[in-house]
Amino acid sequence: MTRNRNFTSWLKTHSKAESAIGDLARDVAADPDWPSRQRLNGQRGYLEDRGAIPAAVETLERAWELYESQR
Repeated sequence: MTRNRNFTSWLKTHSKAESAIGDLARDVAADPDWPSRQRLNGQRGYLEDRGAIPAAVETLERAWELYESQR
């Protein structure tokens, strides 16, 4: 299912979800500077550098866990 899909592509499939992950997916889809090719650490750093609230960073980490569990 997600074997050939990178995290950002996987995340964007959740953009219609009414959840924190859905909110993150919509934000990522709308951000032309999102570091798609980076792993969790790079993406977490990107959010933190832009002043994201802690809940957004936590959502990113939960999304990564879900992504990894589905691989």
